[in-house]
Amino acid sequence: MKNLFLIATFALAVLSCGKKEDNTNIDSLIKSKNVVALQAKKALIQADLAKIDDALATLDVKKDEALVSVIEVKDTTFTHYLEVQGNVNTKENILVQPEFQGTLTALNVKAGQSVSKGQVLGRVDDAGLSQQVASLENQYALAKTTFERQKNLWNQKIGSEMQFLQAQTQMISAQRGVAQIKAQLAKTVIKAPFSGTIDEVFVEKGQVVGPSALGLMRIVNLGNMYVSTTVPETYIGKLKVGTEVEVFLTSLGKTYKGKVRQVASFVNPTNRSFGIEVSVPNPENLLRPNQVAKLKITDYVSKNAIVVPTNVFQEDGKGDKFVFAATQINGKTGIAKKMIVTTGKSSDNVTEILSGLTAKDVIVTEGVNTISEGMKLNF
Repeated sequence: MKNLFLIATFALAVLSCGKKEDNTNIDSLIKSKNVVALQAKKALIQADLAKIDDALATLDVKKDEALVSVIEVKDTTFTHYLEVQGNVNTKENILVQPEFQGTLTALNVKAGQSVSKGQVLGRVDDAGLSQQVASLENQYALAKTTFERQKNLWNQKIGSEMQFLQAQTQMISAQRGVAQIKAQLAKTVIKAPFSGTIDEVFVEKGQVVGPSALGLMRIVNLGNMYVSTTVPETYIGKLKVGTEVEVFLTSLGKTYKGKVRQVASFVNPTNRSFGIEVSVPNPENLLRPNQVAKLKITDYVSKNAIVVPTNVFQEDGKGDKFVFAATQINGKTGIAKKMIVTTGKSSDNVTEILSGLTAKDVIVTEGVNTISEGMKLNF
């Protein structure tokens, strides 16, 4: 560098001293239109420039340096995910409807209350069905007694077969009548179809009720939650029941571990996708139907993989991807070397390297855009 500075200073001094005289000579030569003299002057100047270039070429010029950050490549397990969005749901989320129209004579629950399967939630006025049950039961008891007596007589060969069959028919008819009226009476009792929580109650005691769009109340079970979504057709061979899934609830800021519990057998011809259901545990009862969830479904795992940060890749004029590696490392310095690589899948801001790098290679992670091959690196 010192030699270069001295040469440059000398050149400037010579040019400064001879500038006026040279310009005068050149101007006079141009004015005289002396072609031969002008060509001779040009050759002289070119010869001086050649000498300066030769002098610069022989100087020991210090190479450019760059301050960078590096990491050592290591073997690791690389996992790739399919990321999709889905909705939280539960199959145990229904509007309880009355099966019998009438006045609501009893309402045993309120919103927020936990109930068990089969628990009586309310009753509808039976409109006299209970009295009909008592009457029909008496008729059945009489028909049964008549049949048993007629049967005893028939066993003793007393009476006709017709009398026996008529008694039997009457008893069976009365029995069916009792069963039918009891079934109607049972519909006046409103029971919980499954264990859960009463989310809302839409009616009041004394109100006339019947099947409606709103129903009597909503009951929800938050213990059997799942996320439903659709995935592209190309993943048919990669997803199966039991595949692990990370479920992130944006509204809660929480991640849950779930598993695929159902894979649809039908591909939608409109968007070439198929549906899946992912079971999700809900120990804290924070999940709610219709919440939005982001799913990360494991579809590829590679053990002993070489991975590097995705942002370190560059592309040359041939379209090849490359990274810069630090070679000839001595302490905190090294020499930049261009490494052509073949990349695989990317996930979580890292990319798998299929070829071009090996474990313990040191690559540049920060400052990659300011270096070139052969440059000295400081890190």
